[in-house]
Amino acid sequence: LMASSAQTSRTLTAPLPGVVGTSPAMQAVYRLARLAASSRATVLIVGETGTGKELIARAIHECSPRADGPYVRVNCGALTDNLLESELFGHVRGAFTGAIEDRTGRFEAAHTGTIFLDEIATMSPKLQVKLLRFLQEHEFERVGESRTIQVDARVIAATNRYPEEEVAAGNLRDDLYYRLNVVPIYLPPLRERKEDIPALAEYFIARYAEENGKTVRGLEPSALDVLLDHDWPGNVRELENDMERAVVLTEEEWLTGDFIAGQIGRKRRLRLPSRRPDIAALLQQLAELARHSFAHNGESKMYERLVGGLERELIRQVLDECDHVQIRAAARLGINRNTLHKKMIQFGLVDERPVESTSPRSGW
Repeated sequence: LMASSAQTSRTLTAPLPGVVGTSPAMQAVYRLARLAASSRATVLIVGETGTGKELIARAIHECSPRADGPYVRVNCGALTDNLLESELFGHVRGAFTGAIEDRTGRFEAAHTGTIFLDEIATMSPKLQVKLLRFLQEHEFERVGESRTIQVDARVIAATNRYPEEEVAAGNLRDDLYYRLNVVPIYLPPLRERKEDIPALAEYFIARYAEENGKTVRGLEPSALDVLLDHDWPGNVRELENDMERAVVLTEEEWLTGDFIAGQIGRKRRLRLPSRRPDIAALLQQLAELARHSFAHNGESKMYERLVGGLERELIRQVLDECDHVQIRAAARLGINRNTLHKKMIQFGLVDERPVESTSPRSGW
């Protein structure tokens, strides 16, 4: 979506493949991405959930000399520590229970191409050391094997957390951060580039109208006003979902302001109301419960029963609220994802976790 005049177009950096928007914030992203694409440097993309980090990573790959090579994506937050190590580096037969044959890892699969590591800040310290070695030497060993393998794969990493804060909290090694942060790209949230909303909305409307065989032509001015007034906490992904739903549900050629407002309002009504209890009152109740247990309960392991029971229930409820997506639940609880997984095993909550999909949502 280039500017209409030749003079203006000369001042703009061409959008990346598959990316919509000409706001100043996105212009900065395009410039950095194109400079990074022509190099072998590691790229770190930082942005909130739903801003399109994977789309930028794929565009960098497609604009690079490695475009004819493989593009491999790994969501580090969707796998446990052991599974992620095998997924990244591969394993040999007999390396662990269930390893019935050799398996090629994602780094090997990305040879001569690009590997995109999403949610990099959730990786365990053990795997961070192996990744650091790969970034420095481009070599590793499969799980259960001592033979060193060398691979030519360009790394693009992404996180929805502030990496400096993760380093300060001890969740991300500082030396790994410096190796990843060669070319940092900050992907702004949609609320910081609202001038891109009209183009994005029209793009999604046209796309989903074609996919669903609808004759939706676009937005009325009143509908655009509604979109511009919304804060978009879910960023571009939320806008895409809203436009898809609007196209599917409308019976008109043009989306009106009342219709769009109704759709956004319906979405809000479907959310459970946020209950924010009085923390001081809750702590007082817990204190009373502890005193009651001490006075009337002669059992041993009182601490384990009380604290463990409270911890289990807290984790169970947060998992339910986060649809059992461990990375979201860990962030909500303020603990490391690996710590959460160990707690889930300790409290017998693993079997309650549904299978988490690692397939990416369509780009924009």
